[in-house]
Amino acid sequence: MDAVDQEAMLREDDQLVEPHNGVINELLNVGQDDKIQGQMEEFLGPQAEYNEDEEERKYYRRKRLAVIKNVLAASVGAMIVYSVYMGLLQMQLILHYDMTYREVKYSTLGLEDIDRKMLMGINVTPIMGLLYTPVLIRFLGTKWMMFLASGIYALFVSTNYWERYYTLVPSAVAIGVAIVPLWASLGNYITRMAQQYYEYVNYKEDHVQEQKKLPKGVCHKYIIVFQSVFYIIFHLSFVFAQFPMRFVLNDTLHDDEHILFNVHSCGAQISGVIPGINTTVLKNLPRSMLLIHVESVLMGFAFLAMVIFLVLCGAAYRPTEEIDLRSIGWGNIFQLPFKHLRDYRLRLLCPFFIYSGFEVVFAVTGFSLSYGVCVLGLRKLWLLIVVYGLSCSVFSSLSLCLLRLPRWVCLMGGAAVHAVLLVVLLAFSPPPKSPEYLGALLVISVLWGLGTALNKTGVSILLGMLYAEEKERLDFVFTIYHWWQAIAIFIVYLWSHLPMRAKLSILLATLLLACCCYWVMERRLATKVPFRLPRIPRPRHKVKGYRYLEEDNSDESDSERSEDDDKEEEDDDDNEEHVAEEMGAEDRREGGQEDGVQGVDSPKARRRGAEGHRHRREDAHVKDGVREEREGG
Repeated sequence: MDAVDQEAMLREDDQLVEPHNGVINELLNVGQDDKIQGQMEEFLGPQAEYNEDEEERKYYRRKRLAVIKNVLAASVGAMIVYSVYMGLLQMQLILHYDMTYREVKYSTLGLEDIDRKMLMGINVTPIMGLLYTPVLIRFLGTKWMMFLASGIYALFVSTNYWERYYTLVPSAVAIGVAIVPLWASLGNYITRMAQQYYEYVNYKEDHVQEQKKLPKGVCHKYIIVFQSVFYIIFHLSFVFAQFPMRFVLNDTLHDDEHILFNVHSCGAQISGVIPGINTTVLKNLPRSMLLIHVESVLMGFAFLAMVIFLVLCGAAYRPTEEIDLRSIGWGNIFQLPFKHLRDYRLRLLCPFFIYSGFEVVFAVTGFSLSYGVCVLGLRKLWLLIVVYGLSCSVFSSLSLCLLRLPRWVCLMGGAAVHAVLLVVLLAFSPPPKSPEYLGALLVISVLWGLGTALNKTGVSILLGMLYAEEKERLDFVFTIYHWWQAIAIFIVYLWSHLPMRAKLSILLATLLLACCCYWVMERRLATKVPFRLPRIPRPRHKVKGYRYLEEDNSDESDSERSEDDDKEEEDDDDNEEHVAEEMGAEDRREGGQEDGVQGVDSPKARRRGAEGHRHRREDAHVKDGVREEREGG
């Protein structure tokens, strides 16, 4: 009995102790919760080591590096695309010109006729570029237009695996369609990168924070630097385009005595390209597998250019800006390039645009063939073009002098060099098969490259300076520039059978006319003659989507508010609604200008935006509470 009583007493003691342990555990849990809460408040609260200005500075430094990366990527991508295109086209035309190659490999195909139609597709189709280029750029975006155009050039390379009429001619027409959009996109892209770089350097300026129009001339130095870098890299395409010729075709060519056997005159005395050149230029045909390997390498580089445009090039405009650019209406986008021709600055620069197309095509066809190949032989063609390309690339850096000198120096310097060379070429008629003229022809090639470099960089920089503050017009301006270039290339295609002196006279007359028109333009600008710019229509946004909500439309101005909204405001109680609106306005002023700053994504701007949204939500709750009290009363 005593043992049983003791066990019962122990159980009762245990039951009495258990509540005591539970109370202790609860106290311990409360202490742990307080500790965790303190740690969370310490973690989420303001950090003593966090420097907001330093973080914002680092953020915009990364943005500036991204802009530099975009410029280099676009330059390298364009250089690769044109290296592949010009190298393949040169190799293809030489092979198809050889009568033995045509008869052995494509006896009844008619490669000569295919080549004529292919060149017609490349040179004639861009004439219509003014009709569709702005629509394509605005529909696809600048970056995606460059990517699509590089894909069309890759398509042209792929068709050379199976050389037929239905593969070569359609791909050549597609390249003709893509030429003007590609170059208009590149000019627009490089200029936009200069504008963005200025914004990221001066991110604390009020006009940048509020996304207002840039002050005149503030980003000119960045335009000069970026356009110079672009052409320094791009002009190397003339060098790399000669690799197939130098390392594949040169060993299969006949000697100069055979190729130039029936050629009796060169230079200014001839008509056409090279009258009397032999129709068999290959001493042995290149192996088919070798040509397939070359085309495969070129195809790989064409895909590399597409990847560079796709992965490494960032967007030229913010998403909201691209929406605004497209929202002015497709009819307006179609008409605006024509309306921009009312601007006397563009009209007076048109002769320079035309000469810019003349002189490049003349350098790689007229001078290189009628002077270079006719005198030195076909085996030296690659050397002349490599020297020309290196000269263009090196002397493109001279445009950096515009950072200190007036902008007319570049264009007038290039025009003066070309004018002297044209006069020399009018009197220069060396005999055929004369290798002793190699030095003189290389000097002319170097000097012509100097003029080309100053001309190309000068025109692009000038357009960027004239329209630097009009970012919504850049695609129209560069479309007009490269469309006139395409017209000039078409004219060169048509004049191939003219006498050489007639070609040189047309070049010289166009150059003199371009210089006179440019002088008139600068004179008018100096005397502040007003120019006429077409009005860009206001974007017409549909009231749906993630950004254009009726309650928070950052693009809506007072004049655009609907009549229904005005009636609703009149029906509300004047006093309470007025108080609520004043509270919201004060909070927006205190919370920052986040509604006007759509593109500034810095940490400070994001925090200001979050605070502004929180204030508006609180303001809405206050307004709802006042209305409920009024209705309940």
